[in-house]
Order: sequence, then structure tokens, then C-alpha cells
Amino acid sequence: MNVNLWLAMGLTKQYLRYVSSAVFGVIGNQKANIAFVTLRGGEKGRYVAVGACEHVFIWDVRKAEKVLILEGKKHEVTYLCPSPDGVHIAVGYEDGGVRIFSLLNGESNISFSGHKSAVSVIKYDALGARLVTGSRDTDVIVWDIINECGLYRLKGHKDAITQILFLESKNLLITSSKDSFVKWWDLDTQHCFKTMVGHRTEVWGMVLLNQESRLITGSADSELRAWDIQYIEEGKEVGEPQEKKVRTLLENEEEDEEGLDEEPEERILSCKKAGSVLREARDRVVSLVTDAKAKVLACHGLDATFEVFTVLSEEEVQKKMDKKLKKAKKKTKSQGGGEDVPEPVVERKLKDEIQKLANIKASSKIRSMDCLLVPNGEMKVALLLQNNTVETYTLKTSEKNPTGTKTSRLTLSGHRTDVRTLAFSSDNIAILSASGETVKVWNRSTLQVIRTMGCEYALCSLFVPGDRQIILGTKSGKIQIFDLASGSLLETTDAHVGALWSMCLAPDQRGIVTGGADKTVKFWDFELIKDQDSGKNKRLTVKHTRTLQLDEDVLCVRYSPDQRLLAVSLLDCTVKIFYTDTLKFFLSLYGHKLPVLCLDISHDSALIATGSADRNVKIWGLDFGDCHRSMFAHDDSVMFLQFVPKTHLFFTAGKDRKIKQWDADKFEHIQTLEGHHREVWCLAISPNGDHIVSSSHDKSLRLWERTREPIILEEEKEMEREAEFEESLAKGDEPVVPGEAKGEAEPAGKKTIETVKAAEQIMEAIELYREESEKLEEHRAACKAVGKELPPPKMNPILVAFGNISPSRYVLEVIKKVRSSELEVSLLVLPFPYVPDLLKLFNGYVQQGLEVELVCRCLFFLLRVHFGQISSNQMLLSVIDELRTNTISKVREIRDVLGFNSAGLQFLQREIESKEDVMFFADATDRFEEKKRKRRKRERAVLTVT
Repeated sequence: MNVNLWLAMGLTKQYLRYVSSAVFGVIGNQKANIAFVTLRGGEKGRYVAVGACEHVFIWDVRKAEKVLILEGKKHEVTYLCPSPDGVHIAVGYEDGGVRIFSLLNGESNISFSGHKSAVSVIKYDALGARLVTGSRDTDVIVWDIINECGLYRLKGHKDAITQILFLESKNLLITSSKDSFVKWWDLDTQHCFKTMVGHRTEVWGMVLLNQESRLITGSADSELRAWDIQYIEEGKEVGEPQEKKVRTLLENEEEDEEGLDEEPEERILSCKKAGSVLREARDRVVSLVTDAKAKVLACHGLDATFEVFTVLSEEEVQKKMDKKLKKAKKKTKSQGGGEDVPEPVVERKLKDEIQKLANIKASSKIRSMDCLLVPNGEMKVALLLQNNTVETYTLKTSEKNPTGTKTSRLTLSGHRTDVRTLAFSSDNIAILSASGETVKVWNRSTLQVIRTMGCEYALCSLFVPGDRQIILGTKSGKIQIFDLASGSLLETTDAHVGALWSMCLAPDQRGIVTGGADKTVKFWDFELIKDQDSGKNKRLTVKHTRTLQLDEDVLCVRYSPDQRLLAVSLLDCTVKIFYTDTLKFFLSLYGHKLPVLCLDISHDSALIATGSADRNVKIWGLDFGDCHRSMFAHDDSVMFLQFVPKTHLFFTAGKDRKIKQWDADKFEHIQTLEGHHREVWCLAISPNGDHIVSSSHDKSLRLWERTREPIILEEEKEMEREAEFEESLAKGDEPVVPGEAKGEAEPAGKKTIETVKAAEQIMEAIELYREESEKLEEHRAACKAVGKELPPPKMNPILVAFGNISPSRYVLEVIKKVRSSELEVSLLVLPFPYVPDLLKLFNGYVQQGLEVELVCRCLFFLLRVHFGQISSNQMLLSVIDELRTNTISKVREIRDVLGFNSAGLQFLQREIESKEDVMFFADATDRFEEKKRKRRKRERAVLTVT
């Protein structure tokens, strides 16, 4: 019975689930930035955080070790921002989500979902209480971290947001975008009060200098534009409104450069162009960063050089100007100027305030950078390079002509170019990966690199039987043989003229066959010859025995496991099959519309599966060459195909970033392995079939493990449908609030699977409350009719499970379980018929003093959203009236308690300060640091004297 039921559900013995077990080989991916972080009070500049596919890796640059992994789910990391206190880090993802991780334990308790596409920038305010995120969907969202909810969404930009800055003193926000505009937002009123149109191209970066009085912007040219910010005091008249000047075509450009605004008169502040800082690079600004105190400015473009500028303090600038004035006076005097000659005037220019320090060249193109200034005046720079490498540099800013010193480089853990070939050793323990410049051998269980050897651009590879040597086929047509024990190159043989695309080990393990772009298939035997260097020892070589000449380039070659046949895929979209012994033609498989890029033959030599650039996989019988089935497999070219040993199941890898498992007997899709964020180039299955390793253009290698969990195909299809539904939700419009016109500020949240589920749970809880209330009403009526107390009705099992709580209390428990960041959108999804019940329940909660803050938040949101329907409903007027009275009185009580507690804490602070004779908290820490510094000075002085 059970067996029949299992079979009916689609459960088959051989379908076992493969799951992702590790990501390795990646140091830092290209989409995210790099950021300095501090761990448990460690020294500044020692640890850096980089995005690594869906995870964040924290590296100790001194030891070149990974010290912490902040684990993501499935979307790629696109931006990182450490909190001001250094305890947390905010991480933005490709799907628009944001998660906040603790750097103490690597856990994430807060997550926000509001953007429709990748997060492009994140910024904390100075207190670390608010977070602002910008995205490619052109929106800017302000989040409340303490309350774990979205405050509002700011709309106005027409392209991806590139940078966000807080003006803490005035509660203002500056945003830049690829639409060439810089917008100024008043966060008190949530509107854009100023738009700067002084850039002709995209604005890629911004920083604030001189205590938020100067803005530097970088765009797609060699200029860094400087703007002076001046705040207009309240009550001060701006002056008579000037007549609007009609601009001519010639005047347009000049006035745009001066930052002409959309508004005819200035409000809150004025922002005038102060000049330009010229970069040596001619391309666009990619990163524009400063240290925490804005004393150093660093920027880089699309090349491998970054430029460092120093921002002089007011005192330093004044000294410089005095020297200039002195020089000018001297010059005037020497030219014979009399007493009536006016005193020379020295004009203060931008180059007197911002000076070039140094140009530093990294080893490859720079993707992102971060910098910090340590107390001794040394500048530390961390660079994430485009070739999967992290480098750090130090620079002495106090020197006149400082030079950057490279202090560390992280490369050992990964390839710097794409891995195009993978192989497993016969004992399932070692993994071989080869790229454009290196071949690495990894231990599968520890994921540590055992050997790294320099090689040519590798396209195919395999372990020689015995696992002591490896063979590579290269893009230049060579065969390279390496010895694993010594890590040395034993031999390089010229095999083909042009790329050597494919290589296969003979089933009898005595040789290999290779296919190349020179239209030939060549057969090679393994031989041991005397090593000329050592004289006594023998080394492995390959001896060319036969050649098969063909009419087209050879893309893939495979032996049948019984070694009777050889399958060769050609550039003309066909697969030709030959007898191995005589090399006579046997079959031709045609049907693909584009070249066959990969193929494999099953263990029993009965089936051959072919994958093509036409996105299809075809399964053929090897006896007659008939096509059993053609399946649309991937959304892009099928790059690799391999049978699981001793089964008719096979895996395919595609340029659509997916790996799929198929059944060649039933022609069914079993499972999709998602994880890679770029094209998947190749995969390798271990000889026992328990592990798969795959490589991708995202520079990562992924290990997949076969579990004991069976796959039920119906469940897989259901999960796929759910994923499609979630995608359609993400692409849908934001929730529309009735009665509110679309403006610059909108609600922050977005509809997701979680918010829909939360709304359904609230609806179910209200329905349960209604049912239980009806039961109680019926019970009371029955008691009244009989005239005596009857036994109470049986309680709902859910209420019993929650500890015999009342139905109204159960509704509150369900609302409390909704994540704070998803609460508003969940209530927005809720149909209006449930709202009257909620309002009545809220009245009861407020009267009892239960979760007053949460209840008030829900109440005010529902009133704002459903104002028209609630105010027109006569039945709800009395409830609203009661709510108003109860809410005001209860909120006053809470406010009084908070005020009393605050006053008590302030009193305690004053008492402690008077007794200890030291300022509290921050001041006390500063004094302690000062004492330590003085003690160190005294110790140094004593040492010098002695």
C-alpha cells in the first residue's frame, strides 16, 4: 500500500536530492564594493569585507585568512556598508533586499525588502539608527533600524542611484544618479527641495568635506567638481526675486556648469560651484571615497591606478596663503613699488585646499576601494580588483612626496580568470581546476588548495590513472603534463594547430584521445621514459599513435565505456560515431540547429546525450542512432553534459546560470541546482556520484553533495510554480494607498511571498476569533434560556496549543509574529471586511495596555489607508470615538513613564559625575585614552633618558 502510494507520488529509488555544500575559489565578486571593518576591537585596517556571490567574506589581510562568513540565501551581494559603531554591517542584494549582520557572531536578525532591483548604495546616519538605500530601480528608501520598518520611499530620479550622503546637522539627504542630477531632500518634509543640473553626464560618486560645507562630485570626465554649501538662516530674506532670465544657447552650458537650479530662488541652502580638481585619468570615476574625518580623498577610474588627494585644514590653508602673500609682497618690493602701490591680493583657489598626494598603480584593474586614516597619519587603502584579488596599500600622508607600499595580496584561494575545466581524482578526494593562467588542485573535504601551478590557457583536463599526474589541453593546442608531488611541469607537447577543445581518457586507461580546431582527432598512449634531468627516475609522457582527419573543427570527443566506439561532435552541428579499432564511420547524428558543445555516453554504452548551443538536449540510441527524445533544456547554450556514473541520469550546465538533472530513460527533468550568478562553464561528477563541482564566470567553484533525501517530482514542480509567483510579485507595482496621489514620498515596503503569507495568517486568526466569539455568544444565550450555567464550549486546539489563551489574545500573538519591516504591507494586503474586527480588537488591547506601541502603529496605518471607508461606516463611529479617547490617555501614560525614566537616568548621571569627578561615557573614554597616551609618552621619555 505504502509502496504504491510512494510510486503514485512520483517517488523513485534513484532520485536523490543534490544540495549546495560549499562555495570556494572566490575572493571577492565584481558587483559589490570592498569595506574596512573591525572585529571585536581588533586593530583598524586589518579586516576587510567583500561580497563573494551570495555571501560576505571577512578577510584578515595580514594572515590572508578568511575569518568570518556572513551567509546569504541565493541572491548576489551588490553593496556593503559597515555601521558607525563597527558592530554591524548592512548588506544589499541583487533582488533589492537588505540584511543587517552582526560582526560579533555573523548572525542576521534584521532584513528589509523594498526595492524591485539590485541595491546600488547604502548609507547609515551618524547614530546608526537610520539606513538609506538606493537602487537600480531609481528609488531611495529610508529605513528605521530600531523599529525595523521602512519610513518612506523617495522618488524623483530617472536612473540608477549611485551615491547617498547624509547632512546630519540639518537632517538633509543628497542623492546622485546616472540621470546626471544631484537631488537634495528635506527628510522632515520628505520632499526634494533642490536639483543640481550642473553635470552633463552620469554622476558616479560624491563626498562631503570641510564639516559638510563642501561637496565633491565625480562624473564621466577627468574633473572632480567642487561645490560650496551655504545654509540660509531662517527668517533671513533672500532678497528681491529677480526676473527670470531668458537664456541663449551659448549661455546654457556656462550656466549649467555653475549649477543653475530648477527653482528661481534658493531655499534652505545654496550650492555654488567652487572649482574643479583635475584627475590624471580621462575615464569615468568608479569610486570616490574619503576617510572618516574627510582629511584624505581617493578616487579611481576604469584602469589600474588610483589617485590620492589631501584635504588641508583651515589652519594649513591660512599658513599657505600667508606664505603666498609674503612672496607677493617681496616680489612687489623687488620690482621697485613705492608707498602708493596697493598691497598685493592673493586669491584663494581650490588647489590650495585640495592637493594631489600620489598616484598608485595596482596589479590589475580596480573594481572598488576603501580607505582609512590611522592615528599616526598613515593611510590604509583596500582595493578589490577585477581579477578576483584583494590588495592593500599604505601611504604616509605626512611625507612630501609619499609612495604607496603594497602590504598584502589575497590570491591563493582563487583563480584570477574563469575556470574552463574541472576534474575529479579516482578516489573522489582531489578536485582539479584550471583557468587561463593557473591550475589548482583542491582537497574536496577541506576545500584547501593543495597545489597551484602555472599553466597556459586550459580548456580540458584529466587525472592520469594513479592520480599522481594531471594532463591539460590548452587553447594553443598543447598537451601539458604536471607532476602533483613536486608541482612541476613534466612535459609540453604540441598536439594540435589551434585550440585543443576536448580530451578523453581511454576506458582501458592506457592512453587518451584529443580533438582540436585543426579538424583532427589524435590518439595518444601513455609511456614511461627516463628523465634526462635525474637520469635514473622515469617520467610520464604521451606518444602519438593515430590520427583521424575530419572535415570540420572538432568540439568534443568521447569513448564509449566498452571502448568499441568513439563519438566526435563537429562544428557543422553533427555528431559522427566511428569504430575505435578501424576508425571506420558508423553513425551520424544530426538534428541540432547549432554546434554540439558537449556530449556523453552512458555507462552501458546504450545511450548518448548531446547538448548544443541551440539550448536543446537530445538523447540518442547508440545502436541505431535514432533520437529518443529532444528536450528544451536551458534558456541559453548548453555548455557541459555528463552522466552520473552507473546510471542513466545526467547533469547539464548552461549559460543561463543553472545546472539541471535529467532522467534519460523517462525523459524527465528531475531537479535544478541554482546558485551560480553568471554563466556556468563546466562541471565534474565524482566517480562515486556523490559530489559535483561546477565553475562559473562569477569566479566561484561550487560543490554539490548528494543527500539521502528523496525527490518527489510533484513537489519540485510546485516549488517551481511558487518561485515563478514570487518573481511575478517582485515585478508587480507597489501597493497603492487609496486617496493618496503619487508624489515624491511613498510607502517603503513591497509585496512579497512573506507579506502575503503574513496577511493570510492574520485573516485566519480573525476568522478563528469570529468563530470562537460566535460559540461564546451561543453558549451565553443557551445559559440564559436554561437559566443555569452550562459547561463551556470546547476550545479550539490552536488556542489550547498557545496555552489556553483567549481568541482576541491569539490575534495579537499572530500580529506580533509578523516581521516589523513587513507589517505595513501585510496590513495593506488585508481585505477591508477584516478591518472592523481589528479596530474593535485594538480598542480592547489599548484598554488593557497590551503592546500599545505596536497596536498604535497598526491602527494609524489602517486609518490612513482606509480613511474613506472607515469614516463613512456608521457602525464604526463609536469604536473610533472610544479608540481616540483610550489611545490618547494610554499614550500619555507611556510618555510620562518614559519621561520619568529619562529624568531618573539623567539624575543618576549627574550624581555619578559629581562623585567620580569625571564626565560620563564618551567623555570618560576620551579622558582614559588621553591618560594612556600621556603614560606612554612618560615611559618613552624614561627609556630615552636611561
